[in-house]
Amino acid sequence: MPEELRVTPSLVIAGAELHERFSRSSGPGGQGVNTADSRVELSFDVARSVSVPEHLRPRMLARLANRLTAGVLTIAASEYRSQLANRQAARERLVALLRAAAAPPPAARRATKPSRGAKERRLAEKRRRSDTKRGRRGGYDD
Repeated sequence: MPEELRVTPSLVIAGAELHERFSRSSGPGGQGVNTADSRVELSFDVARSVSVPEHLRPRMLARLANRLTAGVLTIAASEYRSQLANRQAARERLVALLRAAAAPPPAARRATKPSRGAKERRLAEKRRRSDTKRGRRGGYDD
C-alpha cells in the first residue's frame, strides 16, 4: 500500500492521516464470511487535515458537506472478498471524491443574445406551427 495518496499536484495525503477500520462483510460467503474481516472503512478528516491546502479547504468542505460527519469523510468498501482489494478500492474512491471536490469551479457563463438569424428562424417556425394548427380548426363537412 502506498504511504501517501496523490490526489492533485497540490494535494498529497500522508498515510498517517488515513484511518482504516476492518469488519466482517455482509452477504453470502459461507464459513469464510464469519472469519475474515474483509470490509474496509477508510476515514479522512478533511476539516483538520494538514495536507489540505487552506485555499482548497472551504471548497472541499462545501462540496462534500452531505458526506461528512464532523468534518470526517468515510468510505466503506466490501465488494471484494479480499481485504487488500477492498483497501485499494476504498483508497481509489477516496481519491476520486477528493479530486472532484478540489476541482476548480467552472468558468462563469458569458451572457449572449440570440443572433438575428436565430430569431427569424424561431419566428418562422412559430408561423408554420400556427398555420398548421389553424388548418386543423376548420370542421369537416360531410
